[in-house]
Amino acid sequence: MTDLRSAVAFGVAGNMTGHLEQAGEAGDFVGVSAAADRPKGMFPIYLPGLDHRLGSWPFSATTLRLPDATTHVQPEPEVALRVALQWDAQGVCGLQPLAFAAADDTSLRKPADKIQHKKNWGAHAKGLAEHWIDIDRFDASGILERFRLACWLVRDGVCHAYGEDSAVRDYGTHYGPLVDWMVDRLRHQVDEGPLDHLSAWLGRIERPREAVLLIGATRYTDFGQSTYVAPGDEVVVTVYDGAVHAPEAVARAVADGAAALPGASVLRRRVVAA
Repeated sequence: MTDLRSAVAFGVAGNMTGHLEQAGEAGDFVGVSAAADRPKGMFPIYLPGLDHRLGSWPFSATTLRLPDATTHVQPEPEVALRVALQWDAQGVCGLQPLAFAAADDTSLRKPADKIQHKKNWGAHAKGLAEHWIDIDRFDASGILERFRLACWLVRDGVCHAYGEDSAVRDYGTHYGPLVDWMVDRLRHQVDEGPLDHLSAWLGRIERPREAVLLIGATRYTDFGQSTYVAPGDEVVVTVYDGAVHAPEAVARAVADGAAALPGASVLRRRVVAA
């Protein structure tokens, strides 16, 4: 992932029905002006070269380091897109999806004025798999249409389903409409409620050629919604081909300690104390 340190990273809030309610964040967006059929907004995760907390590289493929001994931390299983950015005089004017991978938009569960205050607390805060899968076409006829996203927490040798096993096509907004919406947000999103003025943040850094975009978290299982991570746990996120692997087979492989699956992107992180 060293070559991604020059890429910017952003997340998408509210792209899977029910997640914000489960995370206790739906109320934060009551006053946000968002279209009913679109996510709530985007937030910055990593801005390379910035002399700020957001300038710290937060991604790891092996470790989740807690911020302290008391703050509750909850995984957020997501699909990450690696995209090429296009710019004009006003900012980002286009993006081209290149590849996808398993990601964990790990979040602090505490009150905060802005989403980004819950997202990047330093090294090993976020999860990003090392194995990326090339995108052929970013539409319903492409490879991503077959893929599913799932998450588990392994505690004391027991593997628990943490996020609902979901088809990538279950995202509320995807493919062309998602690309158009993200470009619009990167150009026009203003400081509103928990959301940041994104073009102002981008104006503080060198224009990157690529971005890592985490496009939304799945809903939790009952266990996931009520359980926070602790040192010694393992968090596993997989983005796997549903035409190749049955959900039950993937769950068994995760429980058996698999760090990789054919044709899948697997993220497996050990939780460690601050």
